[in-house]
Amino acid sequence: MPPDLTRTRVGIVGGGPAGLMLSHLLARAGIDSVVVELRTREEVEHTHRAGILEQDSVRLLDETGVSDRVLRDGYRHEGIDLAFGGAGHRIDFEALVGASVQLYPQTDVFIDLADARDRDGGDVRYDVNEVGVVDVTSDQPGVLFTDSAGERQEVRCDYLVGADGSRSICRDSFPESQRRQFFREYPFAWFGILCEAPPSAPELIYNHSERGFALISQRTETLQRMYFQCDPHEDVDDWSDDRIWEELQTRVGANGYTLQEGPITSRTVLPFRSFVQEPMRHGNLLLAGDAAHTVPPTGAKGLNLALADVRVLAEELERAISKKDGSLLDSYTERALDRVWKAQHFSYWMTTMLHRPAEASPFDLRRQVGELSSVVSSTAGSTYLAEAYTGWPDRD
Repeated sequence: MPPDLTRTRVGIVGGGPAGLMLSHLLARAGIDSVVVELRTREEVEHTHRAGILEQDSVRLLDETGVSDRVLRDGYRHEGIDLAFGGAGHRIDFEALVGASVQLYPQTDVFIDLADARDRDGGDVRYDVNEVGVVDVTSDQPGVLFTDSAGERQEVRCDYLVGADGSRSICRDSFPESQRRQFFREYPFAWFGILCEAPPSAPELIYNHSERGFALISQRTETLQRMYFQCDPHEDVDDWSDDRIWEELQTRVGANGYTLQEGPITSRTVLPFRSFVQEPMRHGNLLLAGDAAHTVPPTGAKGLNLALADVRVLAEELERAISKKDGSLLDSYTERALDRVWKAQHFSYWMTTMLHRPAEASPFDLRRQVGELSSVVSSTAGSTYLAEAYTGWPDRD
């Protein structure tokens, strides 16, 4: 039996925040789309990720009618602490650049978007498998998949978007001769925990120490997220609660902080890397979010880059569709990559400035302290960090 056929303007592979936001923005412009996602909605809701939103990401959720819950339930942060050399040093975003960020978990961003797509009658198909993309250089590219009921489906569209994450099948549809891939592997990872405890500080602490980096983050008034630098091959089963707390307290204690402790409810090791694929378009297939690029989590850029991508892509798709001219999409890669490479630099800079290098010498550690001191003692240095952390405006 041939697969059931659906026709739409835009097919979207990937129903995470990037794919759902793109579908939402297109619907506001009167452009229909179909989203397919391998995971069930419940599985996506329970995939915990970081939750620092740039000012423009918050505005995008609120002003496009997704939800104002980000303002009601999120926590506004007007700065961060850089902790090194025995003390903490606050970077005041509001004073430096008149901007802030919002602590709001990616899980809640997804829930808001999924609810908005349900509310507005969006066509989102969760729990699919055997996904493949075809005919991406034709005027009717397609997605083939098996739906949650076991039925074969085919979606044909004018344009196809791969928003299917860092293991993207869409990215692999670019011929090797027509893509360039840029990598940076890191010799360390983050050991991350969720714990039941009150916040240890009003804002995030980025902590440098001779034992390695630590990040003291937050989730709610009673649940906190914390990380410390570790080997990528670290086994979480080797770490008891007591050992984890001793390591975290030692690292931040070197700079005068004491953490609120509580039961640890989750622990994981998170390796990370930098990656970019250029271009972000091949024929009528376009990439967005982690399908095109990933960054280390140190700069809090991953989700924000994905939302910035699809905001630009929605504008470009609306223009190309309304004018019936696919060549107008040529500007998407340039517009998106302008921000992507700035974010790659910022994330790399924050990562290398704060993490203990492999086989670090005393010189290496003291040089890092000198670099951190240069940042916090300079209005220009602090302003760059504040501007990059809170996000850059899009360049049309």
